Amino acid sequence: MRLFSVLWSFFVSALVVFANNTPSTTSGSFVTAQGNQFQVNGSQFRWIGTTAYWLPALNTEQDIIDTLSNMSAAGITVVKTWAFNDVETIPENGTWFQLVANGTTTVNTGPNGLQKLDMVMKHAERFGIYVVLSLTNNWNPRPLFDDLKTSIDNLTNSVESRSFQRRDITPGTNNSLPRNFLSNDYGGMDIYVRQFGLQNHDEFYQNETLITAFENYTRQVITRYVNSTAVFSWEIANDPRCNSTVPASSGCKTTTVTMWHKRLADHIRSIDPNHLISTGSQGFLCPDCEKLFTPTTPPPQPSPAPGQRRKNVPAPLTKKRIIQERVAQWKKTRRAAAPPEGGIQIRGRWVSTPTRRQADTGVGSAFDGSQGVDSEDIANIPNIGFSTFQLFPDQFSYGPPDPSLPEFNQTVEIGNDWIRSHAEAGARVGKPVALTGFGLVTNDNKPFFVPFNSSVASFPNATSTSQGFGAAPQNTSQAIGVTNDQQVDAYSQWVNTGLVSGLQGIMQYQWGQRGLTSQEGTTISPNDDTTTTSPNEDTTTTSPNDGYSAQAVSSGPSAQGVLQSASQQISNSLSLT
Repeated sequence: MRLFSVLWSFFVSALVVFANNTPSTTSGSFVTAQGNQFQVNGSQFRWIGTTAYWLPALNTEQDIIDTLSNMSAAGITVVKTWAFNDVETIPENGTWFQLVANGTTTVNTGPNGLQKLDMVMKHAERFGIYVVLSLTNNWNPRPLFDDLKTSIDNLTNSVESRSFQRRDITPGTNNSLPRNFLSNDYGGMDIYVRQFGLQNHDEFYQNETLITAFENYTRQVITRYVNSTAVFSWEIANDPRCNSTVPASSGCKTTTVTMWHKRLADHIRSIDPNHLISTGSQGFLCPDCEKLFTPTTPPPQPSPAPGQRRKNVPAPLTKKRIIQERVAQWKKTRRAAAPPEGGIQIRGRWVSTPTRRQADTGVGSAFDGSQGVDSEDIANIPNIGFSTFQLFPDQFSYGPPDPSLPEFNQTVEIGNDWIRSHAEAGARVGKPVALTGFGLVTNDNKPFFVPFNSSVASFPNATSTSQGFGAAPQNTSQAIGVTNDQQVDAYSQWVNTGLVSGLQGIMQYQWGQRGLTSQEGTTISPNDDTTTTSPNEDTTTTSPNDGYSAQAVSSGPSAQGVLQSASQQISNSLSLT
């Protein structure tokens, strides 16, 4: 009789869960895409957002509330966070969502698991903030793994682990940062590759066992929030591409990544009819790559206002056009600039010196398919709701710099060109476009800068008062480090270019939050690395900083101030329509 009672209770609980998670399409508060606009309740929804991948890792509910409250006060209406947190061994402290070990997976639905994400979603809805839920990440660098001569169990006895034994440190990262401090320390694609005994990063896109395992995880997350009006979109992956720390096979190409997106988008749509689906790609374009999906016919556009012209769909992107427009822009810049020293005047025009001339360098890695991403083809997938791209000139190359411009101006203009390129691409696709991550490292943040495909700081010996630019990473010609005023200037120009070009969403990376509750052994740990502090001591600290954290300042211009101003600008413009 007792066994029957237990089974009956389980059956009733299962029915309740099933009823709560049965898809419903009765609410009008879901975000939709209509033509090139986002809409909520039939009205245009244009937004300013930010990233806080660490939100579910905060130690207290009040910290989540305070962070979302501050975002809302700054005009933030969309936040992106990680809806995954994969581990190979169950940690003693902190949050984790899924155990991926030895070819098996186990989802943690407990209070230190997906219930933490429940908390984020509950309070986001309370503050009127929509959440982009990213389901996995391209990056998970573990530089020591391939060279380890001892097991992971023995690694915990290393000098490093003993020195920081009160912190939960991910093995193989070669750092002493708490687990989940960096955005690339939440597992992701490569943890599946490693733990299922495979070798190449792109097997995550092609191996049926890995795809099924990932689909099983996404199903459990998506069904939790299928009826939540706090979800903005399901982001299939952050920055997916052929390569990562784990190498790609020689056969990976743009169609590999595109077809994976198609399968996952169809999978998500089969579970959730309510929410938008997006890719979180860097936005690499490839005019000459094979296309799998043709653009859908854009819906009829409303008649323009009196005195205005109807906007035409931009011409297709070609390599020839990219190079021609780039050369024309450089010539325009040279004409506007003062004559360079040593230039020769011919018939009243200045000819640049030999050191200023550059040979045709081609379209560059952002346009040639070498990253395995064709974002325009991905955006044409029927179940992809809108087009996305990112902008991180400290880490990636989006085109060669204009030799006539100072270094900082080069960075700004490359960003402006990248934004315009994607606004045009979105117009060709006929869907909304959102910049889902942008950032520029300041000199103050330079000591903390850890690239997405690294686990250690690039300039650990830099000081917050350092001047000038640091050396550039290998995959970009742009140097690292700008002043705070330059960052504000760049952010202002990029946001303005995005608004003028017609982007429907602009998201800064990443939010900085003070006054968080610290707890030994967790992501938000005390700054003191000693082991003498009482675990019950009431201490506070700041949110994780990988070099892009932007906190509010008491006076003067700031990155958060740029976001707040842009949000107000959007609000004012929408109120006039």
